Amino acid sequence: MMNNIFMKIPKDIILTKDKNKIKFIFNDLSHIFLDSELLRVKSPSAEVRGHGPDDAITVYGKKNVLISKLELVGNYAIRIFFDDNHSTGIYTWNYLDELHKNRDRIWGDYISELRLKKLNRE
Repeated sequence: MMNNIFMKIPKDIILTKDKNKIKFIFNDLSHIFLDSELLRVKSPSAEVRGHGPDDAITVYGKKNVLISKLELVGNYAIRIFFDDNHSTGIYTWNYLDELHKNRDRIWGDYISELRLKKLNRE
């Protein structure tokens, strides 16, 4: 798999039939998947991230969140509409690249944060 896979625009962006993953396909036919729960809890929206480093919230209870719709934003991003009515995040190719490349660390940190705050994914 390529290192900077999102440094170019995906050829196709496909919402899986079960609506819990997005498949990104590139011109060389390489592809990756990103899960709806990760995308939702790490939304780049101000609602989740806040307006400063101390404003971020811990999103929880999204284990079964699904994606209702995808929308291209220019040639640099997508907007994801979730079935919990969240749709304010703009996911740039660079941010999606960061989520993909650092998925294990980001997910581990998220699970640790949930445990620390006595929250859960359900």
